This record gives sequence, structure tokens and C-alpha cells, in this order.
Amino acid sequence: MNEPNIAQSSEVDVDALCARMRVAAFDLDGTLARSKKPMHADIAEALSELTTLIPVAIVSGGVMPLIESQVTDMLTADADRANLHLMPTTGTRYYHWDGAAWAKIYERDLSQADREAAIASLERHAREQGIWTDDTWGPIIEDRGSQITYSALGQQAPVDAKERWDPDNAKKNRLAEAVQHDLPNLKVRSGGSTSVDISARDIDKAYAVRELARATGVDVASIAFIGDRMDPDGNDYPAAAAGTIAIRVTGPEDTLRLINAINTRLRH
Repeated sequence: MNEPNIAQSSEVDVDALCARMRVAAFDLDGTLARSKKPMHADIAEALSELTTLIPVAIVSGGVMPLIESQVTDMLTADADRANLHLMPTTGTRYYHWDGAAWAKIYERDLSQADREAAIASLERHAREQGIWTDDTWGPIIEDRGSQITYSALGQQAPVDAKERWDPDNAKKNRLAEAVQHDLPNLKVRSGGSTSVDISARDIDKAYAVRELARATGVDVASIAFIGDRMDPDGNDYPAAAAGTIAIRVTGPEDTLRLINAINTRLRH
């Protein structure tokens, strides 16, 4: 398979992008907000405006309550929630606004046996590799039903500590590789700043964008996917490999500049 074409946000021709794009899809942590933190008001305002101009999707490894606290609770009153598609846990769940609340359209949960095997493998290899500690900010492993997530410093770790823990992704990638050998029927991948995610083998952000294309009636090639983890081991890379218009950003400030440029172009 050919390597996907991934553009740096600074290199994007916004006119050409807006002429081709039919849906704008975003990763969450590291893209719209810092890990598990609410969007800043300026990016919330820009994203709210974008929903009035084009369908918008959020594709995150996090659970739905996190998407709500980080994104939907921060939107302005002018946001068009009916034009927003929410895909938590790497697209294993999909929610859409029904006029009063976020309605679940589908979910793809793992079997109990698979979830137990994933949890056992994560803990064993993390201990063997010296990256398991009992002194954490909350649980290390979270069973999200459709996804098992390992967070090295705990689910509530402060952002600064998380960003310092594995800046080159080597720890996460090593753990993911070891666990993958134990779970050939599942997909194990490096996730956010301290996380490793496990889901069904055919479930990743490529699956999510294909489901998004079906839900919105567009081609995958008409979906712009904006994310910060576009490296081959990153959890945004499958969305690029699926054939989206892939754009790599360096963080929320970079994303804000891109959204503002898109909004300006689409308004005219």
C-alpha cells in the first residue's frame, strides 16, 4: 500500500481544501484540546462557527463523557449540533444530535473474554517493561466496553506530566508491540500521550471515517481529517491511510489557525 499523503497544516492550500472537503473531522486530544481538558474558548467559538458551514466530526479514543466535557459543553449557542458527528472510543460508538440529546447510533463492544485477555496482557507487559506503577492519578486500565485503554500515569494524570512521560512515543510503541503478540485477533495501537488502546482488529480511525462517510453520504476522499498523531504508529494515521484529506497539526493553537482560515474561506 502506498504511503498516505499527509500535509502539514502550514502547507495547506485552504482554497483547494475547501473546494474538495465535504466533512471536517478532528482528533480530540492534542488537536482540539490538551489531554482530557476542555477546549479553550477561542477554539470552541471557531469550531462552533465551523458547524454552521460544513458537517464536523470528532473522532477520539476517549469515551463519550469526555467528548461532552471537552467539546460539546464548550460549544456556543450558535453551534449547529445537528451538523456534528461524535465518534468516541476510536469510532466504536457513534452519536448524533436528535434535537434534544446525543443519540447513540451504534456501538461495537468487545466480548468479555477479549476484554479480560487484553487487561491481563497490558498489566503483565507493563510490569515487565518497568512502566507499571501503583502511584498514579486514578486507574491505569479502563474498560470502555468497545475499547480497553492503558494510561501509564492514570486516567486523571495532569497534562504536563503526561506530555513529559513519553515524548518520542517509544514506551507506548514498545508496549503496544508486545501486547499485540498476545492478542492476534485484536488491534493494539499507541494512543494519546500516555495511552495504549485495544479494540477489535477492524476497528480504528479508518473504520471510523468509513462509517462517517456512510453516515454523511460523502466519499472518504471528501473528508478532511485533522490530527496530531499522523506518524505511522499514531492513532490518527489509519484515517490518513483510508484516503482522507489528511492534515497534521502540532497542537490546539495550530488547529485554531487552520479552522479560522477554513471559516474565513467558507463564509465567502
